[in-house]
Parts: sequence; C-alpha cells; structure tokens
Amino acid sequence: MIKNILLVGVGGGLGSIARYICQRWVSHYYPHHFPWGTFAVNIIGCFVIGIIWGISFRSFETNEQWKLFLMTGICGGFTTFSSFTLESIGLLKEQRAGLFFLYMAGSVLVGLAATYAGMKLIR
Repeated sequence: MIKNILLVGVGGGLGSIARYICQRWVSHYYPHHFPWGTFAVNIIGCFVIGIIWGISFRSFETNEQWKLFLMTGICGGFTTFSSFTLESIGLLKEQRAGLFFLYMAGSVLVGLAATYAGMKLIR
C-alpha cells in the first residue's frame, strides 16, 4: 500500500510540474481572457490518459503499479479540472458568459473526443 501511495505521489508531482510548465508556456505565447493554458492541458491530459489506457491492456494489464503511476499519478497531476472550475467561475464573475459557455462546452466535448481518439489510436 505504501509503495502504491508513493507511486501516485511521485507521478502526481511530475504531472503537476508538467502542467505548470505547459500552462505557463501556452499563456505566455497566447495571452488572452480565455484560459488557453488550462484548456490545452485538459485536452492533452485527456488524450494521453486515453493512450495509456489503451496501452495498459496490451503491455502491462497485470501491473497495477504502472497504471497507478502513469494514469492516477502523472495524468491526475497533469489535468486541471479543479483549475477549470475555478477559472470558469472567474469568467462568470468577469461577466464573460460567452467565454464561460465556450470554455465549459469545449473542455468537456473536446476532452471526451481526445480521450476517445487516444483509445482508438492505440487499438
């Protein structure tokens, strides 16, 4: 149990660092009221977890530790749906209802499509 917790923790730390770097890079090159950095991280994270999910059934289906490290840890630390909700509320507070609805629908719909595409890519 302790080993699993450490795998998730180390993976989560690495995912969080990757998220921070990615968000900063996107925000630097695409400054805008729309939270492009978080949007990009969510879509990339959905796509990557779809790929890992697909690979897990081919390469390491019996090794739960790899799944914990990669999917729960790294992908869980990388994706940012808590930031997503906070920034969504921020858009509403700034009275940017159009961007709020675009961000909400785009994140969910494109995220679902990216996860599915990742799964299909591996099959």
